[in-house]
Amino acid sequence: MPPAGPVHRPAVIELRQYTLRTKRRDEFIELFDREFVESQEEAGMVVLGQFRDLDDPDRFVWLRGFRDMTGRHRALTAFYGGPVWARHGPEANSTMLDSDDVLLLRPLTDASGFSVVPSRRPESGGPASARFMAVTVWSFPPGRHDGIALIRDRLLPVLRATGPAPLAALTTETAHNTFPRLPVRTGESVAAVFTPYPDETAHRRHLAQVEAQPLVRNVILPGIERQQTAEPRRLRLAPTGRSLLP
Repeated sequence: MPPAGPVHRPAVIELRQYTLRTKRRDEFIELFDREFVESQEEAGMVVLGQFRDLDDPDRFVWLRGFRDMTGRHRALTAFYGGPVWARHGPEANSTMLDSDDVLLLRPLTDASGFSVVPSRRPESGGPASARFMAVTVWSFPPGRHDGIALIRDRLLPVLRATGPAPLAALTTETAHNTFPRLPVRTGESVAAVFTPYPDETAHRRHLAQVEAQPLVRNVILPGIERQQTAEPRRLRLAPTGRSLLP
């Protein structure tokens, strides 16, 4: 079946992780899904996915994409200077403790970015998907590419061959943040892999299958570990009712 509307393949992606005030995540999600999806897209960006963090009841994770850095500046200026944020931004901010954990990313290869059709987004009020998104984020020193190359050239082919193919593989966008009103993390180079699963059991089964392979266990993972600056961050995410992903 052909797509129901234009396919978006953003070249610049923000991975945003918010820490919300205790027991206010559902309140924020209801507001976000009602007021901040179409309004952001009308400003020139695409809201890729919204998620509950299954390991932290007060954490909300989401992604949005832009055509390029120039388009990002234009879209963010329009949205945060526009009427919807003026009307609902104070309410959103009242639910938050921290909104500065943000990675500015781009596809790791020409074919490894997100591809979405916004017109297929579920309407408000529908049930949340039962699917599950696993995200792994590796951190490396700035300007060091050996660990990222191992992920790109050695680990990703194994992941694709043994289970559900990653939906996207991203790395740090090194361009200067031209919208400083919204800070992003700096001083690191990351690789982030996003993989959807039917459920957590399928995810655990796939991880065990990958880690059981001698090449992964003895060569690929130790090589990545020698380059990384910290343990990889693993996110277990459940999409909200209006998320395009997974």
